[in-house]
Amino acid sequence: MAPIPRSARSLLLTGILFLCVGTALAGNVHRAVVTRVPPVYPELAHRMHVGGKVVLLVQIQADGTVSDTKVESGHALLTSAAQDAVKRWRFAPNPEPSESEVEVNFTIQ
Repeated sequence: MAPIPRSARSLLLTGILFLCVGTALAGNVHRAVVTRVPPVYPELAHRMHVGGKVVLLVQIQADGTVSDTKVESGHALLTSAAQDAVKRWRFAPNPEPSESEVEVNFTIQ
């Protein structure tokens, strides 16, 4: 298999990032994601063809900002990228801070 040119690789990685999916539920209260920042696919994970789902427990402040994340499950090569991205997400405001489980999917194309 021939190597992928750098420009095509960038386009491919961008397309892969748009396939990342995230959901957030806080008990019975749904906190809609207002701003979703896609994760940067780690180069080593991409070269090793590592993909999959990372599940994070997210602490959301009343104003919708993320104050903390904790990895519940996922491949070690993907967890930091998922956490870095989700920390920049913004959720719908709520009178009280809440805790949500978020899934971030990494798909190798």
